[in-house]
Amino acid sequence: MGVEEEFLLADPTTARTVPGAEAVLRRAHHEASATDGSGYKAEFLTSQVESATGVCTTLDEVRRDLAEDRARLVDAARGEGLLLLSSGAAVLSEGRPPVAAGERFRRISELFADIVDDYQVCGCHVHVGVPDRETAVAVVNRVRRWLPTLLALSVNSPFCQGRDRGYASWRMMEQLRFPAAGMPPRFPDAAFYDAEVERLVSYGALIDDRMSFWLMRPSPWLPTVEFRVADAAATVDDAVLQAALGRALVRRALADLAAGVPEPELDDRAARAAVWAAARYGLRGDGIDPVTRARVPAGELLAALLRHVAPALEETGDTEAVRRLLETVREEGTGADRQRRAWARGGPRAVVDLLAAQTDAREHKRA
Repeated sequence: MGVEEEFLLADPTTARTVPGAEAVLRRAHHEASATDGSGYKAEFLTSQVESATGVCTTLDEVRRDLAEDRARLVDAARGEGLLLLSSGAAVLSEGRPPVAAGERFRRISELFADIVDDYQVCGCHVHVGVPDRETAVAVVNRVRRWLPTLLALSVNSPFCQGRDRGYASWRMMEQLRFPAAGMPPRFPDAAFYDAEVERLVSYGALIDDRMSFWLMRPSPWLPTVEFRVADAAATVDDAVLQAALGRALVRRALADLAAGVPEPELDDRAARAAVWAAARYGLRGDGIDPVTRARVPAGELLAALLRHVAPALEETGDTEAVRRLLETVREEGTGADRQRRAWARGGPRAVVDLLAAQTDAREHKRA
């Protein structure tokens, strides 16, 4: 497994996001070892940067890589007089940052016009290895039920452009405006999946096969399934929790596939509503089970997910680690909960200070 993280860059004086990615990435690449397996790259806007861990087999390896990658980017940002923030959306922004250099980014900007004009949202993407592409499609079909619950657990973007948007994940609401966004459809096989993506590209709705915004998909370039559901993780622990649950869900899906367990059937309208409810309330409200179509407290859906993956967590020895990580979330809340508490204490400045402290594992202090 591996984790990709997207971050925002902010001015420490104004607390507003600013373009600084080129200089920060130049510093980060200069300081990085050529053999450590990590990577840093530009994101769509120049107020954003991205890191990627190497391939990991244990949660300890994931935690180590995430902490080291964040530390290197934090130091590079400080070297340019900036803050690194792990938040699903920009709390404050200094105008509209330019699009990063590159032909692909230019085409995205032209195609999606004003939707991406100030698209300062960030996610935490988890890759989990699978045997082949056919299996990847089958795994996504079996995991779809649990994607809204992963979103509810990850919410970390209640504020955008200086105000509370009323959603625990405003990032998700921004993403749902795109074609091929939200809950992935069920695909019967890899050929059907590839043909559907090609059709969307031919319609002009996507620029290429890497452009889909589905919450989970077969990776276009790696032998993995890719979870794209989570907001940018406030802390390293929050990212590790997404990686642990993502791998457990894939392992359970593979086991059920091998045993011939019937695939769950989702109601499409309930699935869309489930994603919306998770974005709106996080863990502090009701969610929707897209299989039973019932309205259920989000905490009960999380408990059901944990029962579902319990055998997989036991197999990898991750049960106790996940229990501890979830206990912290229960005690201190999601990233969105923490942001709102900080806002109540000191407004947007306090939120940005909290985000900066949480982002760096060396200085992490929870609210």
